[in-house]
Amino acid sequence: MSEIRRLTSGINQRGVRAYNERLILTMLQRGGPTPGRDLARQSGLSPQTVSVILRKLQNDDLVLRGAPQRGKVGKPSVPVALNPDGLYSIGLKIGRRSATLTLMDFTGVVRSHYRLTYAYPMPGTVFGFLREGVEKAFASLPPEGRARICGIGIAAPFELWNWRDLVGAPAKDFDAWKSVDIRAEVRSFSDIPAYVVNDATAACRAELIYGQGKHYRDYAYFFLGAFIGGGIVMNHLVVEGQFGNAGALGSLPLPGPDGRTVQLIDVASIRNLEARLVEGGLNARALWEMPQSWSALETHVGPWVAQTGKAMAQACLATCSVIDFEAVLIDGAMPEEIRKRLVETTRAEMKTLDARGLILPRIEEGRIGADARAIGAACSPMIAEFLLDEFSGLFRGDRGA
Repeated sequence: MSEIRRLTSGINQRGVRAYNERLILTMLQRGGPTPGRDLARQSGLSPQTVSVILRKLQNDDLVLRGAPQRGKVGKPSVPVALNPDGLYSIGLKIGRRSATLTLMDFTGVVRSHYRLTYAYPMPGTVFGFLREGVEKAFASLPPEGRARICGIGIAAPFELWNWRDLVGAPAKDFDAWKSVDIRAEVRSFSDIPAYVVNDATAACRAELIYGQGKHYRDYAYFFLGAFIGGGIVMNHLVVEGQFGNAGALGSLPLPGPDGRTVQLIDVASIRNLEARLVEGGLNARALWEMPQSWSALETHVGPWVAQTGKAMAQACLATCSVIDFEAVLIDGAMPEEIRKRLVETTRAEMKTLDARGLILPRIEEGRIGADARAIGAACSPMIAEFLLDEFSGLFRGDRGA
């Protein structure tokens, strides 16, 4: 434990990266290995400036040069890529049914993964898990790697204590979250910088950087966990809002089964499937076991997909009436086969709705899955110290411009 406290991020001791360095690193993160001349052309920087930046980044072990590639004419090009071992980050997802901790390298590969399930999250349980997970993550790296951990990102639901009734937690216990200072909890055992982000926003960021989101400029994002949440991407930027709660799509008002207004979170969350299983005398924990397989639960899963797809279609239409999104991405803590069925059902239900005055968006699957929130949390320290969050006009995957 003393080692974790002593080893603040050695890589941060060089100071926060300059803007142009962040730009080049972000281009490599989003676009993959790229020759210096292409980086210059895409960024608008001079080839000489890019060359100087790349030498500095290589000296800092943040990038690697590949083997020269010869074309038909001209000098061979040398692709430059992020050094996977150049930077590490830890991400913690605090969920309503489980917590996940990941150690992620600079290229987004998860090097270590730890998971804890519970009936509902309590501070002592969650931060004990975090402390043990950080110890294990440190132990999994050589000394030089430990000094390159740039921070701990923590993804948690907005005002977690307000969900006590929905998760079945005693109010007197769950209200403890109101007085919890997450950053202070991290400082109690480590000097590594901590960054806190909304859990659905974190998942949205993971999808933007590593998933289908890189192909779209503007889109809405839904993530179905125990409860559904969302995020918004505009011009390749995750919009967090004034209070960090933008894209709270789970709170969208919809007509309920009895005609009364309910929120999307009430009719399109995995919690509803849990309730179906409990009513059927089954163990709802089966939904959260890894690796996930819901095939034995089809009697209950099928009706849940139908109900959720109908509600998702209504939510997609309402969301796109505010902003002209080109796509809606749907992901969640569910098996890939179930996610595919849910997206197909949502597409079918969209065709039955009155969409006058609107251009219907593409409805697509997200690709990160259950770990999206932890991976997005791990992105936060990297963005804070080394990358650019806003990356609009330079992204090669853009379909919208």
